[in-house]
Amino acid sequence: MAHNGYAVIDFETTGLSPQHHHRIIEVGIVHVAPDGTIEDSYETVINPSRDLGPTHIHQLRGADVKDAPPFADIAPQLVEHLRGRVLVAHNARFETTFLRHELGRLGVTSPITDDSALCTMKLANTYLPGSGRKLADCCAAFDIPLVDAHEALADARATAHLLSAYLEAGRDQSAWWAQWGDFAAQAPWPVLTTGSSTPWMSRRRGVGVDAPTLVRAGRPGTSLVGDAKSFLDRTTDRLRPIEGTGRELDYVAVLDRALSDGFLSVSESEELRSVAEAIGVTPTRRVELHHEYFDGIVDAAWADGVLTPAEKADIEAVAIMLDIAAGPRRAALEARAATAIVAETAPMTRLAPGDLVVLTGEMSEPRDRIEALLVALGVVVKAGITKKTSLLVAADPDSLSGKSQKARQYGIPIVGEAELRALLRSA
Repeated sequence: MAHNGYAVIDFETTGLSPQHHHRIIEVGIVHVAPDGTIEDSYETVINPSRDLGPTHIHQLRGADVKDAPPFADIAPQLVEHLRGRVLVAHNARFETTFLRHELGRLGVTSPITDDSALCTMKLANTYLPGSGRKLADCCAAFDIPLVDAHEALADARATAHLLSAYLEAGRDQSAWWAQWGDFAAQAPWPVLTTGSSTPWMSRRRGVGVDAPTLVRAGRPGTSLVGDAKSFLDRTTDRLRPIEGTGRELDYVAVLDRALSDGFLSVSESEELRSVAEAIGVTPTRRVELHHEYFDGIVDAAWADGVLTPAEKADIEAVAIMLDIAAGPRRAALEARAATAIVAETAPMTRLAPGDLVVLTGEMSEPRDRIEALLVALGVVVKAGITKKTSLLVAADPDSLSGKSQKARQYGIPIVGEAELRALLRSA
């Protein structure tokens, strides 16, 4: 059966759960060919006929969507953009859940269940072992730019490029990828006609919403005292992977989303409980996941052996958000030794067969020639950085590329072309 390719989707929404009457307010779709080639893209904002939720996250205001079509009017074209293609998303359960509820409001059934879409977050376990789960983290491992995050099309494009990188890395698994194509070709999407000619409307760009200044507060909502984005991004990007089932990882990804602005309201806490219940995470396991999440944030914050007053206050705030008891909170603030790994302390002295090497930047020699020299030594050349990578070869060893930053984070040696030539001579 012919493979019709992939439809990578991303939604911006008014909240975390459609069970709490939240709606989709922006759709981004990118078509990807079976071989990973990026094809067409589509986007529209949607008028949800309700408040827009966290405008400081998705940067959409009432003025941006008041003339936008409702979901019912864009649904026919949306379905046709998805028909016959493998549905792909990062944390796919979030998108499939909202899609199912929105179509259900129109009296039709989505043929895509929570487990029948490809999830690039979960595929990271195969192609980026040891990587963080966030889209930005996975993209950094392949030097995929992620600009305008939390715009649906921008996130869909980044996810599409991530899928392409996975397809390239998984060429020897063509039969597995083909099975997804066979399933997608047979998925019974509904036929919708009403509103089929309604034009889609892109978001207005260049007009944003100022991010709020977050201040420390107790219930009914809890927030971080400092720069919420910098603290949570800095720590969650360095979190050790949480071991768990696919459903548990789905819940943790929604937790990432809930904490992304450094604020958790009472309503969001209730939504998290309902999300956990809906996807089958028990209350006991949910508490355990919160503790694992908190412990990971604390370990990452202490990696340099220093906890600033602002970081201490932020850890306290996260503890309150996650309902962490007083004892673990106090333990989190107790001084500990630095755990950060510095790549320069473990220089690469020789290349051996089986070493995993990644290249980044524009080299003075053709990249395929460099790769051929490495392969001739039995070295395995990979596209993305993981904790198993042996060496990163960079055109600029001081580069700030995503791959270089990941290598430093993981303690992987970085060498330039001159150092690589020396390693090749001594092999």
